Amino acid sequence: MDLVSWPCSSLILSFSLALLLLSRGVFGATFTFVNKCDYTVWPGILANAGIPRLDSTGFELPKDSSRMFQAPTGWSGRFWGRTGCNFDGSQSGSCATGDCGTGQVECDGSGAAPPATLAEFTLGSGGQDFYDVSLVDGYNLPLIVEASGGSGMCASTGCVTDLNQQCPAELRVGEGKGEACKSACEAFGSPEYCCSGAYNSPTSCKPSLYSEMFKSACPRSYSYAYDDPTSTFTCAGADYTVTFCPSMPSQKSTRDSPSTGTVTDGSVSGATIAGSGAGTVGDGSQTMGSSVGSGSGSVSQAELADGSWLAGLAMGDSATTRCPFSAVVAAATLSFILSFVYL
Repeated sequence: MDLVSWPCSSLILSFSLALLLLSRGVFGATFTFVNKCDYTVWPGILANAGIPRLDSTGFELPKDSSRMFQAPTGWSGRFWGRTGCNFDGSQSGSCATGDCGTGQVECDGSGAAPPATLAEFTLGSGGQDFYDVSLVDGYNLPLIVEASGGSGMCASTGCVTDLNQQCPAELRVGEGKGEACKSACEAFGSPEYCCSGAYNSPTSCKPSLYSEMFKSACPRSYSYAYDDPTSTFTCAGADYTVTFCPSMPSQKSTRDSPSTGTVTDGSVSGATIAGSGAGTVGDGSQTMGSSVGSGSGSVSQAELADGSWLAGLAMGDSATTRCPFSAVVAAATLSFILSFVYL
C-alpha cells in the first residue's frame, strides 16, 4: 500500500509520532519554574555526576514569573529554591537558605546547603522518568512538581504546607524571609536519624518522630532516606512544572467540583490519570481536556478534493477515506511544524 492510499488519520498519526519520538530522543523534557511566592526566589540546578548541565545552574526568579529549560534524554539532577539572597551588580553575594556556596548567582556544580526542599529527577532514555520531592535535607519553602503530557500515573508531588510555621524549636533556622527547618540528621547528626553506620538499611533505619512530623504535613515527599514506597513517582514522556509557594485551592472549588485535585494534609493529592485528559495545576484547580465527537457520516471525496480533508479528520472521517497526494504533503508539513511547537 502506498502513502496516498493510507487513511488520513493514520497518516497524520504516523508522521506525528515519528517526528515527536525523534525530538524526544534529543530533548527529554521541558522544565518550567514558576514563582508564586511573595518574594524573589533564586532557583539552583545541580546535574548529577557525568550529566551535562542545563543552560543555567542558578538564576533569579522574581515573584509571579516563570522560566523554561530543555533537558536532554537521560538527564538527572536536582532543583531547589534559594531565599533571602543578596547579590550585587556583579552577581556576587549569598543566600540565607539553600545557598550553594559559590558566592554567585550561578551554582556551577555546587549543591544546596541544608536545609533546603529538593526536587529530584531522572529522565528515562525511552522509558519511565523518576521524580520526587525530598525533605531529607530539611525544608526551606513550599514546592510542588507537576507532570504534563506524559503517560502513566504522572502524579503531582511536593509540599504545600509551610513547615517553617510548624518546625520544632530544636530544628528551626533563622527568622522571617530566611527561615528554614532542619532535618533531624542535620540537627543532631545521629546515625539513627541519618540512616548511617549500623542504621544504613531499610530494615534498621525507621522513621523518627521528626520525620513523621514531615510526613504528616507532606505525605508525598521523602521524609527520611528510606521513604521510597510513598515518595517516588514515575511518568513517561512528560514535561514538568516546578512551582515555588503554590497556592491552595479555595474551599468552595474543592467542595463544589468532585473532579478537582484536592489538597490533603498539605500535599497535592490529585493525580493525572493516563488518558483522562485532566491534570492538576499549581493553584489546585484542574484543567479538563475537551474531545471532538465522531461525526455520523464519512467525508465525501468532493470534500477531500477541495482541500477540506483536515476539517473532515477533526470531525471524525471514515476509516475507509483515503488521502489524496496533496494531503500526504500537507500531513508531513503539519507534523513537522507540530514537532517544533511541541519542543
